[in-house]
Amino acid sequence: MGKMSKPKAAFAIAFVVLIWGLCWPIYKIALEYTPPFLFAGMRTLLGGIMLAFVLLPGWRKIQWKKTWPIYMISSFFNIMIFNGVQTFGLQFLPSGLFSVIVYLQPVLVVLLAWLWLKESLSPIKIAGMIIGFIGVVVVSLDGISGNISILGIILAFVTGAGWAVGVVYVKKTSSQVDGLWLVALQNIFGGVILSGIGLGTGEGLSEIVWNVPYVSSLLYGAILGVTGATAVYFKLMNSGESSKVSSFTFLVPLISVGIGTLFLGEPFTISLFSGLVLILLSIYMINRKGSQKMRKTIVEELDHVENY
Repeated sequence: MGKMSKPKAAFAIAFVVLIWGLCWPIYKIALEYTPPFLFAGMRTLLGGIMLAFVLLPGWRKIQWKKTWPIYMISSFFNIMIFNGVQTFGLQFLPSGLFSVIVYLQPVLVVLLAWLWLKESLSPIKIAGMIIGFIGVVVVSLDGISGNISILGIILAFVTGAGWAVGVVYVKKTSSQVDGLWLVALQNIFGGVILSGIGLGTGEGLSEIVWNVPYVSSLLYGAILGVTGATAVYFKLMNSGESSKVSSFTFLVPLISVGIGTLFLGEPFTISLFSGLVLILLSIYMINRKGSQKMRKTIVEELDHVENY
């Protein structure tokens, strides 16, 4: 497995940002034709099976007896919480607004990486985290006033928090498991459980409308959103400090808000705009290149990203 050049690393980051930016409005459209938990379960299960089939010749890398707790814990946070709560919560909020709240995640990653991985936490990062939380409060003002669902806001925050825990956990345990097998198995386990939750709560396959928008959304989620972008993202996260690498995803809510506003007719309110600006400012403060040494560190990290 060769090294990834800086242009290839930049392309990988752009790939993740674009794919995930498109996920939110695409999943929002899919929910018109499918129950939420079944959709979350089917796309993750299908994506995991596809990736596992490709990886099958290297099945010995799984080391199940030694590493099964890592697969299960990662599945809980990165699939059941992130994908499951995300898909259920999208019923209650516009896709752009939901994604803005979820993408407080890079700010939470900084805090968790400091507590758990002993990464640095400077005064400017602390200020950035405070501004980020203020941004979420501002975005949520419409919910407090009753104009949007407060339940949707809570579910969006839970989605982002669960994702942050999952990403930092993967970073902490990355040396113990094969990264691609982790993505495949967490999707399979999480997909089975989410599908079971859907069936157990009364969702049925007969409720799915098997039309072009639904099938396209399912395949997009399974192949690109769940498997492809997630695998590349975790690889990038493992290449350097998680707080820095996660900051590259700050464009995702911008893409989601733009697509939701232009193509889905979602509202673009003053509080949404103000909160989005504050969250982006917080991510910039947390990850700003404040010195030549920092710039050199980032370049070195990009040089050492391994290519899939």
